[in-house]
This record gives sequence, C-alpha cells and structure tokens, in this order.
Amino acid sequence: MGYPSFSDYWNELEPAVLVVIGLLLLVFPEPATSALGAGLVLLGVSWWFYEWGR
Repeated sequence: MGYPSFSDYWNELEPAVLVVIGLLLLVFPEPATSALGAGLVLLGVSWWFYEWGR
C-alpha cells in the first residue's frame, strides 16, 4: 500500500490557494483589494465545490 502522489491532490490544492489569497486580500483595508479578495474567495469556493463532485 503506497502513498498517494502529489498529482492526486492537485485539484484540491488550486482552489484552496485561491481561497487563502482571497482571504488575505480581504484583510487589507483598501476597497479594491477587498473586492478582488471577495471575488477570489467566491471563485475558489465554487471551484472547490465543482471539483468535489467530480
């Protein structure tokens, strides 16, 4: 019984990185970065749910 390879988890890593970057941008008080961060969080969460069903 071997360990799973990194490529098995690549689909879960990409949306998680988008969510983390989006949350970091939401922390900055600039309205433009907050809007971009909220957009990245929504994109990451929707992408995560899309990949979850596959």
